[in-house]
Amino acid sequence: MISRRLLRIKALLIFYAFNRKRGDNLEAAEKELIYSIEKTYDLYHYMILLILEIADIASEKIEIGRNKKIPTFKDINPNTKFTDNRLIAQLRENLDLRRHIKSRRLSWISYPEIARKIYSQMIEWAEYEKYMIAEKVTYNADKKFVSSLLTEIIYPSEDIENVIEEISIYWNDDLEFVIAMIEKTIRRFRENSGPNHSLMPMYKNEDDKRFVKILLRKAILNTEPNSSLIENSTTNWEIERIALMDKLVMQLAITEILEFPEIPVKVTLNEYIEIAKYYCTAKSGTFVNGILDKIVRELRAGSMFKKSGRGLIGEPGFEEIK
Repeated sequence: MISRRLLRIKALLIFYAFNRKRGDNLEAAEKELIYSIEKTYDLYHYMILLILEIADIASEKIEIGRNKKIPTFKDINPNTKFTDNRLIAQLRENLDLRRHIKSRRLSWISYPEIARKIYSQMIEWAEYEKYMIAEKVTYNADKKFVSSLLTEIIYPSEDIENVIEEISIYWNDDLEFVIAMIEKTIRRFRENSGPNHSLMPMYKNEDDKRFVKILLRKAILNTEPNSSLIENSTTNWEIERIALMDKLVMQLAITEILEFPEIPVKVTLNEYIEIAKYYCTAKSGTFVNGILDKIVRELRAGSMFKKSGRGLIGEPGFEEIK
């Protein structure tokens, strides 16, 4: 499932676009948000499909060797540990994957060089050699190899980064999160997992789906009061001098604190401070932290929010649900 961190980032980027466009409407922004999340889910399947493409290249190489006019002993007796990888076979037969690829028309056919480049890097990789010369490869070893292929060869590839940015602007910041999703998917497979084994859902649950929609909607609708809170807490700064992305990060954080009583304030602050470090300036993390800390103290003093639910004992403003 798509993590809450990425859902927050998606909301931030759509909120930013909404503010830049001026005249855009709330309904259009919400549709853009959902589309952006759906595209992330496409990338999840697209990267799993790449693993199958790489395995297809390996099978093709074996077949070419067998069909040589004067094949060598190695050509006639190829090492098929990778092409016989049991996890890859399960992914190839997985009905969830097949349905999504078909319905969304996902294919690497326009970028055939990518799988070939990854294959070439893979066969020069020490982990590949170790995997291929092992006397016996267990199912867990098959899983571990595919996971390592993802994190050590596929994820760092500049070629893949360039291609996915070319295919969709919605994928610019998604690859790290998607690779983590696929790793979790791999861990959930078992040797007896059949074609009906479920892949990761788009959302963890309905709460996550509701969370991201309300987060964006309320941030847009409450722009003015949230901006006032920020302005009142920046006595040495004119609000116009604060970078737009800094302001939007803080507005989303305020929205989350006020609208989601089940989320601890500390979690919210940590999330948006980390997001600010990546999407704003080098000093934004410290700046955003300082301003939000003042705002939270003001909101608490005015009893403007209460936190309730499991895991919140000790949280200022906490109310236990009975």
